[in-house]
Formats: sequence, C-alpha cells, structure tokens
Amino acid sequence: MPRNEPTEVTDGWGGERSPKRRKAVRYGVPVAVAGVSAAMIGLVPAFAGSAPDLPKISAQDLIAKVAKSDVQQLSGTVRVTTDLGLPSLPGVGGGAGGFGGAQGDGAQGGDGASAAPQNKLMELASGAHTLRVAVDGPEKQRVSIVDKAAEYSLVHHGKDVWAYDSGSNTAVHSTAPGARSGKQHRAPEGLPKDLKTATPQDLAKQALEAAGDTTSVTVDGTAKVAGRDAYQLLIKPKQAGSTVGSIRVAVDAANGVPLKFTLTPKSGGAAAVDVGYTNVDFAKPAASTFSFTPPKGAKVVNGDKEHATAERGHGKDAPSRKDLAKDMDGLNVIGKGWTSIATIKGDGPGLPGKDEDKAKGAGGDVGKFLDSIGDKVNGEFGSGRVFSTRLVNALVTDNGTVYVGAVDKQTLINAANAAK
Repeated sequence: MPRNEPTEVTDGWGGERSPKRRKAVRYGVPVAVAGVSAAMIGLVPAFAGSAPDLPKISAQDLIAKVAKSDVQQLSGTVRVTTDLGLPSLPGVGGGAGGFGGAQGDGAQGGDGASAAPQNKLMELASGAHTLRVAVDGPEKQRVSIVDKAAEYSLVHHGKDVWAYDSGSNTAVHSTAPGARSGKQHRAPEGLPKDLKTATPQDLAKQALEAAGDTTSVTVDGTAKVAGRDAYQLLIKPKQAGSTVGSIRVAVDAANGVPLKFTLTPKSGGAAAVDVGYTNVDFAKPAASTFSFTPPKGAKVVNGDKEHATAERGHGKDAPSRKDLAKDMDGLNVIGKGWTSIATIKGDGPGLPGKDEDKAKGAGGDVGKFLDSIGDKVNGEFGSGRVFSTRLVNALVTDNGTVYVGAVDKQTLINAANAAK
C-alpha cells in the first residue's frame, strides 16, 4: 500500500480557565458548557472512499486490537470540525485573528497569554480547523493549528517545551515536568504525553474502557481513511437519558490505531464533533520536526516564571491552584456510564435574576440575557435555568447548585429532584 506523505503535528490539549470564586464559576456556566463540549474535541471523522474488503472481525477482537496497538511514531494532518450548536463567542472558532495578540492579551494574565496552550482550547469549540501532528515517542511531540494567515505551534523535545503564536509573534519557553528530577521528560499539560493522546487513539480507548452494560459495541463495516484500510467500530449508549447518539471509530486494519472518531448527537443532524486524519504516515518523523528556534524579532516569555506567578495568585483577579481547589470542594459525580452528571453544591444565591438586577439598577439586563440563552425550569429542587448545547447540558439552581453532563434536560431535573 503506498505511504502517504508525512506531515507534522496533532490533536487536542486542554485546560479551561476557571474563575476564582465559586459564584463566578456558576455565573460562567453557560461558557463552561461550551468548554466541556470543547474538551470532547478529540473525537472526529468523515469517512470517505470506497469500503475495502477486509477479513471479518468481531467487536471484541477489534477492541483488543485497539488496546494492543503500541505505535510510537507518526506524522499527519488532522481535520477537526465541530458543530455543538454554540452561540458565537469572541475567540471561538474564529479565523486567523483568533491567533493574534488581541485575543490572547486579555485571556490570561501574563505576557505569554496569546501563546498559552489553554487559551487555544475554546477556538476548537466551533467551526473547522486543520492540525498538523508529529510524534516520536513520549519525549518528542509537535502540534500545530493552521488557519488562514497564522499558525500556532506546541513543540515538546526532551526537557524543553515551546509554544509559539505567529499572530502575535510570541514564544513561551517552559521546562517539561520531570526535567529537574532527572526523570523522563513527560509532556506538560497542554501537550500530548505520548502518541495515545496525540491522536484519536486515546479518545477511542476511553470510550471503549467505559463500555459495559450501558453500551452497545459492534463492527459496522469498513472504510478507507487517509488512504488506509480501516474497520468501523460503532459505539452506542443504551441509557435513554444520554445526548450521545453514537460514536463511530475508524480503526486501522493493520496496526489498530484509531484514525477517525465521529460523535453524532441523539438529536440527529451533522456530527457534533468530527476529527480524523486526512493523511498519516507511521514512519519516524525527521529529527528537525521537533527543533524550534524563536523567529527573529519574536517576543520570548519565560513560561516557568509566569506559571510560578500564577501559582501565587498574582494579580487581583488571577486565581491560584489553591483557590481553584477550594472552588471545586463541592464537586461530585452522580450516576454512571453515559448519564453521569457532575455536580457542584451551591451555598447561596445562584445566577442573578431580574429582580436582583433591578434592585441594583441594572434594569434586568443580566436576567434578560440569561433568559435568552437558558430555559427556566422548576421541580422539587426549586427552580433554576438549563443551558444547553447539542451534547452537554447544565442546570444551575437558584441556590447555586450546578448539574452538568452529556444528558438531556429532564435527566438533569430528575437528578436535582433526587438530590433534594
């Protein structure tokens, strides 16, 4: 079989910025719902080409093939298309402008904000994006997001980690975790730790590990993906309350690597998340792929210093990890399988209402805005609002308790009633 031309770079990374105080966390739920959806971005495929004639294989054997796959080297191009039904948000799914300094300057405290990996997650929550991927074991990875007129790259090579935003011509240099202790230089947060998180492979494995009596897994034909023969693994929730209709994974017939992962919501229509290789090569990438030197004139920021500053909670509104840990004290997960719901216990007033706004002279503007993006609901728990995307829904009660999950509105209400 002819080999595809190698390229570079890959998949997702994540890290949402969380507000400092729990009330701020609750107020940010509508956007957080978008963030949770974006965190599922590693899923995707658009199957194309004639279906190859491959030997029959059972779902159990195909799952075992994925689990045993241990490919450590590859390069390729990944196409990510996301349709979560989100409202237009600044910096989300935009064009090249989203990679510029303007978007990053206010996104996170510090001079390297525009190049911070966590600030790129929301940009993948809407629209179509092209990623270039390259991996050579656990100590060498490169991921680039390429848009019309700019490119954003993350490069991990041994102890060094670089993040570069061509829009603002800013480079952030950090030390990989483990470098000072002499241990293996694992990839930092925001970069794939190994090949398994650099491709749809890890996402597929997570879905398969969760498969049990709540899941139906079958082999649904074959496909040609990125020029390679693949089996199609179809995963469907059995639980009625899930918003997930199905997940379809294209598994490389030769080496068991998931090449594409497509998630379709129960509501139908286009795939909510579609991520897959358009070309892929399992040969060892060139060593130069993982070399990075800041371009002439680029602003170079010490990422370790900025991280230490953030840890101390520098600035009036910048939360430290201790602050965030306190915010998450009430976090709990109820239910199981596809209908698991994350909850944060409220300790007072939840989202502001029209009466509260009027008392403050705001003319009910906040309440009107919340009414425009969320549905008011009532139950044994009291009352609140539900904020929705095609996949993830969140209920915020009037006492500030939050329920979030890839479940429908009634399942959230039932959970709130049961927890009363």
